[in-house]
Amino acid sequence: MSDSVQGDDSRLDERTGDQTREVSLELDGLTKVFQDDEGDVVAVDDVSMDIYDGEFVVLVGPSGCGKTTTLRMIAGLEDPTDGRIVLGGRDVAGLEPRERDVAMVFQNYALYPHKTVAENLEFPLQIRHYPSDERKSQVESVSELLGISDLLDRRPGDLSGGQQQRVALGRAIIRDPEVFLFDEPLSNLDAKLRIEMRTELNKLHDRVGKTSVYVTHDQEEAMTLSDRVAVMNDGELQQIAPPQTVYDRPANLFVASFIGEPPMNFFDVELSPVQSDAGLRIVSDVFDLLLPEAMARKLDSWDGSTDNLVFGVRPEDVTDTTVADETFPPETTFDAYVAVVEPIGADKDLTLAPDADAPEEREFTVRVDADTEAREGDVITLAVDMAKTHVFDDETGTNLTL
Repeated sequence: MSDSVQGDDSRLDERTGDQTREVSLELDGLTKVFQDDEGDVVAVDDVSMDIYDGEFVVLVGPSGCGKTTTLRMIAGLEDPTDGRIVLGGRDVAGLEPRERDVAMVFQNYALYPHKTVAENLEFPLQIRHYPSDERKSQVESVSELLGISDLLDRRPGDLSGGQQQRVALGRAIIRDPEVFLFDEPLSNLDAKLRIEMRTELNKLHDRVGKTSVYVTHDQEEAMTLSDRVAVMNDGELQQIAPPQTVYDRPANLFVASFIGEPPMNFFDVELSPVQSDAGLRIVSDVFDLLLPEAMARKLDSWDGSTDNLVFGVRPEDVTDTTVADETFPPETTFDAYVAVVEPIGADKDLTLAPDADAPEEREFTVRVDADTEAREGDVITLAVDMAKTHVFDDETGTNLTL
């Protein structure tokens, strides 16, 4: 099954904001093929995207999806097999890293251990032969911006992980590049510090306003930092859009399954016309639900190229009717067996199944209010917010209800 929608721009690339902004960075058919003992390995496959001036774009996907290789090609650390990298209006694909107007922040910080913080910050200006007084002025300005003015005389070994990361950011900022590149810069920090640094990065980007490309495997990081998220898998760009759009309107099965925690539930289904042409029902061995009119119209125009349809619904878009303050149309409800109850503070995650004897692979998850009275072994009635559901073509992965 192929989940790529590379050729369908209407599904792939949804933009927001001021469309009069200039394109700062353009990737055009970017491809990278490595050779190993078994032959060609395609790490990045015909990736194209425009990144606007001042935009923060996050490349996200599982390990081995091609996101870091894409970033390294932008930086000049890898040569593309094919395609163009246009930065500030010029094709830089053949240029050395030092000839590109980019600054990269690495996962391991890459600080000089024998230099003080001030010397680390100053070094990019020193090798460009900036005057001493200008170097000092810029070090003071950047260190104040990052809140590390009191650390200037220390060496990296005397700093915490978060402090080292600030120094690495400062060394990139002081160069005043056209584009910042971030390669999983927060992955070495503990969970609490990662959240704090995400907030700081957001504030920093607002202040500096530079075009940024950021790589992570952490979807929460991607969703909270980005103006747009570029989801990758198997070297291909699956979807690029604002974070909420990627969440609400995933282009295909891969995006729907990767974005969201807990992940979206999927069910093999069939379509069944309602008598007297009153709509379409979506039917599985778990439920029989009526599709909203707008979704039914989109599926009416579907060419029926496959009999294999997949119905997707996020865990938080299902309600435990026993604790709700409203009534639900019966055509949006179904019963399920409670296999596991997991309290998670303000909510509870319920692992459900069609019945007590259902195998584990037929279980699914819903996130409900902590007030639920559901207990393991109960059969409860659930209501689905049908307007937030999706139907996918299992063979192509395409979301048929966009």
